[in-house]
Amino acid sequence: MISKITIDKVYETARLEEVIGDFVQLKKSGTNFKGFSPFSDERTPSFMVSPVKQIWKDFSSGKGGNVVAFLMEHEHFTYPEAIKFLAKKYNIEIEETERTEEQKEEASERESMYLVSEFAQKHFSEMAWETELGKAIGLSYFKERGFTEETIKKFKLGYCLDKWDGFTLAALDKGYKLKYLEKTGLTIVKEDTQNPGNSKKFDRFKGRVMFPIHSMSGRVLGFGGRILSNDKKAAKYLNSPESDIYHKSKVLYGIYYAKQAIAKEDNCYLVEGYTDVIQFHQRGIHNVVASSGTALTPEQIRLVNRLTKNITVLFDGDAAGLRASLRGIDLILEQGMNVKVCTFPEGEDPDSFSKNNSYEEVVAYLKDNSQDFIQFKASHLMKEADNDPIKRADTVRDIINSISKIPDRIKKEIYIQECAQIMNVSEAVLFNTLAQIGKKDQKEAVSKQKEEQKAFSVVKNTEVQEKVDVQYVLEKKIIEQLLLYGNEVHSFEDLVLKENEAGDLELEPELSEIKVYEKIYLDLQDDEIELANEGFRAIYYKLIEELNEKEDFAINTFIANLEQDTVSEISSILMEEEKYTLHNWERKDIYPKDRKTEIAQLVSETILTLRCYLIKKRMEALQGKTADHTEDNSEVLEEILNYLNLNKLLSKKLNRVFS
Repeated sequence: MISKITIDKVYETARLEEVIGDFVQLKKSGTNFKGFSPFSDERTPSFMVSPVKQIWKDFSSGKGGNVVAFLMEHEHFTYPEAIKFLAKKYNIEIEETERTEEQKEEASERESMYLVSEFAQKHFSEMAWETELGKAIGLSYFKERGFTEETIKKFKLGYCLDKWDGFTLAALDKGYKLKYLEKTGLTIVKEDTQNPGNSKKFDRFKGRVMFPIHSMSGRVLGFGGRILSNDKKAAKYLNSPESDIYHKSKVLYGIYYAKQAIAKEDNCYLVEGYTDVIQFHQRGIHNVVASSGTALTPEQIRLVNRLTKNITVLFDGDAAGLRASLRGIDLILEQGMNVKVCTFPEGEDPDSFSKNNSYEEVVAYLKDNSQDFIQFKASHLMKEADNDPIKRADTVRDIINSISKIPDRIKKEIYIQECAQIMNVSEAVLFNTLAQIGKKDQKEAVSKQKEEQKAFSVVKNTEVQEKVDVQYVLEKKIIEQLLLYGNEVHSFEDLVLKENEAGDLELEPELSEIKVYEKIYLDLQDDEIELANEGFRAIYYKLIEELNEKEDFAINTFIANLEQDTVSEISSILMEEEKYTLHNWERKDIYPKDRKTEIAQLVSETILTLRCYLIKKRMEALQGKTADHTEDNSEVLEEILNYLNLNKLLSKKLNRVFS
C-alpha cells in the first residue's frame, strides 16, 4: 500500500497541464488550455484543462476529474498505478507498506497482466545482457543492426533464450501465475492428451530478440519478437496476441518515446517497423512511430491526432504494399489531418537510410523529398495507368475519392485545382465528380441519421417534455460556489423579516462581511434546509468541515482524498462554465460577464431562489391537506397565507413577477 505522505506529495507536485500535455496537444485558452478529446472522435476541441483548479473536463464524453482520474480513464491505470506513474515522473520516492496476501489477491486481472509484462521485459533484458547465450546471440544481433548500448537499454530490447520453457519457469519461480502468463500470450499452454489434467507449457517467443511495445504512458502492453534462426516454418516476426491490455489496432510502436518530440516538432513520421523507429531515434529524429506491420487504423491515427495535425508517411524504396498503404492515407485525411509522403531510394528503407547517413543528411532528404499526398498519389498511380485511358480514368476517380475525405472545403478546392494540373483534366469535370461522390456520401449519411433519429422522433402534442429538476440545479450551484469562492470574504445584504408601523411584514436589508461558506451554511441552517441530493449532501458537509478547518483551502488538495466518482462529479460542476469559452465569443464581439465581480449577488440569489422553490413545494403540500372539506382547515389556510406573503417578499427581492 502506498503511504498517505507519498500520495499527498504527488498531488502537491503534479501539474495537470504537464501530465495531460504528454498525451494531448493543448493550446492556451485564457487561463485554461483546450484540445481535442482523447476519448472520442471530434473535429472541434471540447477538452478543457484548468491549471488553476487542477481539473479537466471532456465535454464530448462527459468524463472529467483530477490528474489521477485522467490517467485512470486514459491509460486504464488502477489508482495505485496512477500514483506510481506520477511519482516516477516527478522523481518522488514512494513510501509503501507491505501488502497482505489478501490484498495481493484482490489486485485486478489487468494489473496482474501489467505486472507479468513488466517482469517479462526485465527478464528478456537480463537474458540479453547477463547470459552468455544472450550476449552471443541477442545482443550481437542488435549491435549488428547498428544499435548502440545506450539505445538498446533505452528501448529495453531483450532476448528470449532458445529453450522451450525457460521464461515460463523463471516467471513461475518468481510467483507469477500461469493464467496471467497465458492471458498475456507470453506462455502457450496445451493440455497433455496422454495425461489428462496435466498441461504442457511453452514460451511463445523462444529463441527471438524482443521488442517491448509500450503504451503512451510507458507501460509494457506486449512484445514483438524476431526469430534469428533459418526456420522457414516459423514467422519472421511474432507479436503478442490480443489481450485485455494489448490491442494492436490501438497501439503505435515508439509513441512513448516520440510523444514530446511530435508535439514540439508539430509533425509525426510514420514508418513500418520496429527497427525503423529505433534507428531514426538513434540518429536524433525522435518524432517517429510505427504501425508495426499492421494496416493503419483510425484508432492509431487518433493517437497521433492528439499530438499534431501533421503526418509524414515514410515508404520503403521498393514497398510492395504501397497501394494498401495509400488506403491508410485516406483514413488520415478523414481525421482532418495534413498528410505528406516521402519515399526512399530503391533498396533503402528508413532503417538503412538513417544508419548510413548523418542527421543533417537525413533531415535534408526528408525536407526535400516529402511530397504532398496528392502529388505523390497522382504520380504513383499515373505510372501504373501508363497510357491506358480506362486505368487513367480510374486513377483520377481514386484521387478525387481521397480529396472527398477532407473535411475542410477550402483545402478540397485547392487540391482539385492542383489535381487538374497534374492529371491534365478540367477542373469542372473534377468538381462534378467530387459533387457526385459528395451526394452519394450525403445520401448515406442522411439515411444513417434517419435511422438514428427514429428513437428520438417527436410526435406533436404527444411527447411530454422532461421537467428540469430545479432543486438539483440549485444545490449544484451551492456546491460550485463553495468550491470556487468558499474562503473568500464578501459583503452580503441579508434580509431580516420585520413588522412595519402598519403591522405588515417587510424584509429589511442588513449588511454583513463574512466568508461565502459561512453565509451559505448559516442561511441553510436558519431555514433548516438540508440538501436533497445524497451526493451533494455528502460533498457539502465535507466542504464545510474543510473550509472551517483550513485557511489555505485548495480544490486540488480537497479532491485528492475523495472517491473517483465524486471527483468526476465535482469536475463536471466546476468546469460547466468553462465549456462556453470553447466557442471564442470574443471573436464575435460578445463579452460574457466575469462572474467574479458578482459573487455576493450570485450566492444570495441562489439561496433566495432555493427558499422560494421550497416554499412553493410546502404550499403545494399544504393545499393537498385542504382537499378534505369535512375538517377545519383554518390553521392550514393561515399557514398557506403566511407562506404566500413570504414568497411575495422574496420574489420582490429577486425582481421576479410573483404568481
